Amino acid sequence: MTQIQHVPDTSAGAPLRPGAQLSVQLEDVQAAQELLADIIVRTPMEHSRALGRMIDGTVHLKAENLQRAGSFKVRGAYVRMARLSEEEKARGVVAASAGNHAQGVALAAKKLGITAKIYMPRGVALPKLAATRDHGAEVILYGSNVDEALAEAQRHSDETGSVFIHPFNNTDVVAGQGTIGLEILEQEPEVDTVIMGIGGGGLLAGSAVAIKQQAARLGREVKIIGVQAENAAAYPPSLAADALVPIKGVRTIADGIAVGRPGEIPFEIIKELVDEVVTVSEDAIARALIFLLERSKMVVEPAGAVPVAALMEGKLADLGIKPKNVVAVLSGGNIDPMLMLRVIQHGLSAADRFLTVKMMLKDLPGELATISQIIADADANVTGVDHSRIGGALSMGEVSIVINMETKGAEHSERVLNRLRAQGYEPIVPPH
Repeated sequence: MTQIQHVPDTSAGAPLRPGAQLSVQLEDVQAAQELLADIIVRTPMEHSRALGRMIDGTVHLKAENLQRAGSFKVRGAYVRMARLSEEEKARGVVAASAGNHAQGVALAAKKLGITAKIYMPRGVALPKLAATRDHGAEVILYGSNVDEALAEAQRHSDETGSVFIHPFNNTDVVAGQGTIGLEILEQEPEVDTVIMGIGGGGLLAGSAVAIKQQAARLGREVKIIGVQAENAAAYPPSLAADALVPIKGVRTIADGIAVGRPGEIPFEIIKELVDEVVTVSEDAIARALIFLLERSKMVVEPAGAVPVAALMEGKLADLGIKPKNVVAVLSGGNIDPMLMLRVIQHGLSAADRFLTVKMMLKDLPGELATISQIIADADANVTGVDHSRIGGALSMGEVSIVINMETKGAEHSERVLNRLRAQGYEPIVPPH
């Protein structure tokens, strides 16, 4: 995609700073930082040795999952709402979200004494629904997805005069999210690459403005890499077409970045300033979430884990980037425990640490005990058994058995399978 362009300013005889003609500038982000000084938490930067070894460099994790309301969203929401006129504040605000933006708006509204109505899709995770209500917002469940809830929130705004707080397509919101970029440069001055997730683009756009322009003033260059879930990746086709290209059928565990159409304001910034946008699979996201739990002791939602997934998948190397000092932004930690359970199970399976095998056995006493002993001797742990005598593929005197077991990775799983094969069994491993 388009790299940084330094367009000469012939009237001044000096080059413009990166993105000098864009709708959000470094000064806007700096002003937002002042506005947020007593509102947000300056989230920590955690060193990850394990990720550093993977890329042969240094990796720090910007732990925005520890931010108030559990994500970066409160930054942009507060800046947008704090700048409303008194007359606008009196009319109240309305927003739509599946979780993080809802909580950010609700918390900002509580701080500013503004009434807030939030439209959330039916089926939204209970913890996110409860947290939004706990901040004092009125929650209306509407539609089956965020796009339907957004349309209804906009209709309510048009009908009542409530101020619609867009999750990403607003200059104040973009400037507020960009304060993360300023913190990154302050906390890790030697950073040469920053990687973060993209949904609508507000976080990436604001951070790119802050980092690119501030680094240019310091005579440095920092690469900015965006990451999308491959099943919700509207930016790659939009950047290729140099136009907003909506996508259909957005389905990803990373609900925080499940956006089918980029925002106009973020898109104009991202196409100018961001170096590359890559995508990661659902399996990669699940593995990254487990990695963060085990190795960094971080509870991160799938959308917040996508930059780590990209590092683990070697996406920087694929781009020919060999960074020495990387910062990955963990954008949020609001994960439904039930989703976490499913993601952990999926991630363990994707990492070959949870093995499922199906086998046909003779319907004789002791067969199951024999299988169990073989697995135990291979140092695997059986967690579940499904035993059936009925099925179209079964002959008289046969049973079908499905065994779930914990293993220590791909090599250990293969050893277990080889032990079973050596004893005359034919284990079948279903696809993930």
